[in-house]
Amino acid sequence: MQRIATTDDLSARGLERFDAIIDVRSPSEYAEDHLPGAINLPVLDDEERARVGTHYTQVSIFEARRMGAAIAARNISRHIAAALADKDKTFKPLVYCWRGGMRSQSMATILAAVGWKTTLVDGGYRTWRRQVVAELDADAPLPVILIDGQTGTAKTRLLHVLAARGEQVIDLEGLACHRGSIFGDFSDNPQPGQKAFETALWTKIRELDPSRPVYVEAESRSVGRLRVPPRVWNAMQAAPRLEIRAPVAERARYLMTAYPDLPDDPDKLLAAIDGLRRFHARSVIEEWQALAGRGDWQALAAALVTAHYDPAYDRARKRDDAELSRTILETGSLDDRALAGLAERVIAATPAA
Repeated sequence: MQRIATTDDLSARGLERFDAIIDVRSPSEYAEDHLPGAINLPVLDDEERARVGTHYTQVSIFEARRMGAAIAARNISRHIAAALADKDKTFKPLVYCWRGGMRSQSMATILAAVGWKTTLVDGGYRTWRRQVVAELDADAPLPVILIDGQTGTAKTRLLHVLAARGEQVIDLEGLACHRGSIFGDFSDNPQPGQKAFETALWTKIRELDPSRPVYVEAESRSVGRLRVPPRVWNAMQAAPRLEIRAPVAERARYLMTAYPDLPDDPDKLLAAIDGLRRFHARSVIEEWQALAGRGDWQALAAALVTAHYDPAYDRARKRDDAELSRTILETGSLDDRALAGLAERVIAATPAA
């Protein structure tokens, strides 16, 4: 049985050498965050862990350990007979728990006894988490090119077109499961926790070639309820900006395709509009709610763009007048053909490293 704990060993490429990454923590711990690609084979589930912990503090440490060992043995046996039943003798698993203690050691000891080449993460999930935090807090270079522009200029879609062309992209909204506005959450796909967001972002950064540009959409410091870590945020603040400009009518049309879920959930839409009351007069809010009630989506999108989002963007731009670089790219359309051409212009306009 081996142990690993280095950053390189726990990088996305380092993890690829294992046939499976087994997180033996409880389901709730796993749901909060886990190593990329890990499967959850809990040695103790949430209820069992609570029961053993209570026995540990209120009854007897020895009795709690005996109880935990009996439960763990049953659970590990079940996992070997089910989830791991098809693994042959060449199977190479990586096993971890919260801090590299009894849960992962119990699983690893039995897997190694089967004959599988088993590796433990020394220090467990905490080792992984410390490395993620350290790298995302580090003052390390990141060759970011910011895709900027007012609301509805198809910045996220443009990132996808660039990625399809083989360019390096960090899609913060995709990782955060949020479209970056008061209307931006997905009812059928809730945001991950901050730790899981950071793990996904760290994994993406580790896959990048630092000699090539990385396109990132201009965002606020928070994407929904998640916060962009210092390394990425600082790189975004210092990055050259390519600003997309398009007519209001075209932006309103695009927003109807970017937010297809809102017309199907009028209560959510009206609640989001109501959330703008602190920025606008009652009459304006009522006008927008009336447009929503009539299903006049394009008129609503155009009104929100011109009266709410554009002024907010202009205020932010005035604060950022000292930016290093801003290149304007204008387009009359945001359809697929136009975005393909815009992607080519973005690549051509990208400053040399």
